[in-house]
Amino acid sequence: MSQFLLSIDQGTTSSRAIVFDEQGNNKGQGQKEFTQYFPQDGWVEHDPEEIWQTTLDTCREAILEAGLNAKDIVGIGITNQRETTIVWDRKTGEPIYNAIVWQDRRTATFCAELKKQNREEEVQSKTGLLIDPYFSGTKIKWILDNVDGARERAAKNELAFGTIDTFLLWRLTGGKSHKTDATNASRTLLFDIHHQRWDKSLLEALDVPENMLPSVEDSSADFGETASELFGAPIPIMAMAGDQHAALVGQACFLPGMAKSTYGTGCFLMLNTGGQAAKSQNKLLTTIAYRLNGEVTYAIEGSIFIAGAAIQWLRDGLRLVESAAETEAIAERVGNDPGIYLVPAFTGLGAPYWDPDARGAILGITRDTGADEVVTAGLQSVCYQTVELVEAMLSDSLSDEASSMGAPELSQPTVLRVDGGMVMNNWLVQFLADIMNAEVDRPLVTETTALGVSFLVGLQAGIHHSLEDVAKLWQCERRFVPAMDEAQRKKQVNGWKQAVNRTLS
Repeated sequence: MSQFLLSIDQGTTSSRAIVFDEQGNNKGQGQKEFTQYFPQDGWVEHDPEEIWQTTLDTCREAILEAGLNAKDIVGIGITNQRETTIVWDRKTGEPIYNAIVWQDRRTATFCAELKKQNREEEVQSKTGLLIDPYFSGTKIKWILDNVDGARERAAKNELAFGTIDTFLLWRLTGGKSHKTDATNASRTLLFDIHHQRWDKSLLEALDVPENMLPSVEDSSADFGETASELFGAPIPIMAMAGDQHAALVGQACFLPGMAKSTYGTGCFLMLNTGGQAAKSQNKLLTTIAYRLNGEVTYAIEGSIFIAGAAIQWLRDGLRLVESAAETEAIAERVGNDPGIYLVPAFTGLGAPYWDPDARGAILGITRDTGADEVVTAGLQSVCYQTVELVEAMLSDSLSDEASSMGAPELSQPTVLRVDGGMVMNNWLVQFLADIMNAEVDRPLVTETTALGVSFLVGLQAGIHHSLEDVAKLWQCERRFVPAMDEAQRKKQVNGWKQAVNRTLS
């Protein structure tokens, strides 16, 4: 008899649910987009009620499409857009303000104040993060400071905070469970990733009451069960993980030195560093990869703000293509060297620069430059940025401090596992392999985020007995092997770096 697992994949632009069997096969799914709100320049919000309703609807659709009912589902896992922040009333479950999305920049002034207070070293040493509006903690403070009566209500223990996973868990369990997992906690600016606890000094610095915070569990754990009326019978909730962490699990990157890179709106490259929390000297993030049976596995993460969004801009802003699918044939016509570089610093640059004031540019334009060359350079920009993340990770692993901590010394990765919507473009993945001088594997199942959290459910349910069992389920659909001449590769990478230097603030 097959055993079925339900993954909730709550993303930035849509909510999705997928029913997997124990082998990781997709048996049924549902997906719904929801509204993006931009109330001011740099502000991004979601309606928590719409997130909840789309999540509930897609779960029901997935179960129905799979031809199952609630009693057939062994357990539910939740994976989510990570830093998006909600505060709600403990009695009614009603949010007191819209969800403030991870992309939101409204707390930049407060972040600057924290830096002036010389808090950066403390924050990085405890949380592995940099002080930036990206993370949840400053968003909580903003809501408490700007919603009438919120601070008074928080002081009376009337309010609860959660990232999307916690909010959905609260709703699914009818308010009985107020929990998160270690991966989501590690993205708040409030969690000590070494001692695995909320940090009182950071709570004080950000003026966030500890009574608002959820308890922190392993990524596979007993999170409660759904209220009976939602699906017709209660279903145990057995796993939680932030989206990039779940993708790392879905790509079976369980050994130190294994890496995955996800190409969606942005790009997130995560490299497993095992039991050591390696501190980056190159502005990369130290984070929790996953926590199982109380044992923490760490990772280094590099975030690229603009990946697929660059292609959206070429389509919607410049109208050089009608669909992203056209870009593959265009790049094949142009070839590997369009003669120009497109640096997509539309909202600043992420790792390893973290320059919010950098701005985009196209460099090297001549009379021969046309629309096709610009499109090709847009695809290449994603690959060049990946090279810089890998170089920064290698530099970190070779540093004296990393060696003194006993962190593993990494070499140029021989294989990178990739996922996300962009990797269906064969030309792009081949150029990535060429410019990295490394093999790139594309998995058979590309819904790695949802797949990863289903694996975590399977571990909790006893369907999978170990990470080694899970690793055996991963399958490669295609391996891309580098074929570019080394001199050409170095020339193009150096040209990219010169282009980036001209965009820095």
